[in-house]
Amino acid sequence: MEEKQFVFGRMSSISRYIYEVMPTYDIAGYVLFLLIFLLSVLVYKLGFAKKLRFRQNIVIYVFLLLGCLMLTFLAFFLPVVEGLIVAALILIIYKIRMRLEKRQSSTT
Repeated sequence: MEEKQFVFGRMSSISRYIYEVMPTYDIAGYVLFLLIFLLSVLVYKLGFAKKLRFRQNIVIYVFLLLGCLMLTFLAFFLPVVEGLIVAALILIIYKIRMRLEKRQSSTT
């Protein structure tokens, strides 16, 4: 029990929350991986995605999936999920401001 408390004490906040709430550690690992993958896809789509052919998109998402596997191992003790949330919020704000400026410039 002492080792469990030591590990939970060193985990990042969202990872610790997921592992405390989920019924088993296996499910918690999959949930953490899925959360990291979905946030990575959101950040990719908001900030870096270009119009590509379907096959090229499949290759990109496969490599994104593999990279998220590595990020999941880092997310136990580093704030990876928190960083992805901040990146997504910044990109969402940027997209909203760009859309508002585009509307404003087209009306004048």
